[in-house]
Amino acid sequence: MQDLDGKTAFITGGASGIGRAMAEAFGRQGMQVMIADIEADALAKAVEQLRALGITAEGVVTDVTSRASVRSASEAALAAFGKVHLVCNNAGVGTGGRMTEIPERDWNWVFDVNVMGVVHGVETFTPVIRAHGEGGHIVNTASIAGLLASPGLTPYSGSKSAVVSLSEAWAPQLASRKIGLSILCPGIVDTNFRHSRRNRQDAYGGDKELSGLEKPEMSAGFDGGVSPAVVAARVVEAVKADELYVFTHPEYRPILRERFDRILAAFDAAEASAALAGVGDRKPPAWR
Repeated sequence: MQDLDGKTAFITGGASGIGRAMAEAFGRQGMQVMIADIEADALAKAVEQLRALGITAEGVVTDVTSRASVRSASEAALAAFGKVHLVCNNAGVGTGGRMTEIPERDWNWVFDVNVMGVVHGVETFTPVIRAHGEGGHIVNTASIAGLLASPGLTPYSGSKSAVVSLSEAWAPQLASRKIGLSILCPGIVDTNFRHSRRNRQDAYGGDKELSGLEKPEMSAGFDGGVSPAVVAARVVEAVKADELYVFTHPEYRPILRERFDRILAAFDAAEASAALAGVGDRKPPAWR
């Protein structure tokens, strides 16, 4: 995917934030863009803005929690542009709170959007990309929170950790099909993420209640984020270079190293364990 000109991108959560910025960034690379979003008004506005920049863009209202909705959106993209080469499974929501105090509907909402939305995107568009035989790329938006769990963001961290793990398992399978995969793991970005309840469907309680991220004790932690345009530019680089892990905040490296060091230390403890002393030498499983 080094040459993006004339190809087609499909981006969920494309009406605002990182998704909207990626639509513009890839559009400026000469790509045709289909943006999918659950917010109809914001979607129409985003399409209008992209077209004003000279970008060929269409929009389709999509609820990523529904496989049928994602499939319908893929059909709309094919009807508009004939092929899809790049898929950005970017739609995401978040909430937070203390353990045992998070409503069940919030758990369901975060995992259905953040995890199943990605599953629906990958499983729907993989055969679509394979069909034209020109290769392609998939970008799954996770988060640095998927690698560094935050006690106040338990549902969000858990869902993004799942996106990382799923993507790592998909990557070699997709590579054999001429499809690259990148896992986007940004830190704090200047978006409306903390206000994602505006998109909370009625099945998950609607937008009547504040989300955990909008409460004063949590909200301030999302101030000072980098521009979505910077993140989008980084994603363009990563797609062209076929990078698996895409980081936007290198200052997190020392914190990640601490986590990985703790994991490796746990293996040292296992090797020194009296309980495991009699099991003998074993080889790692071949599933990798």
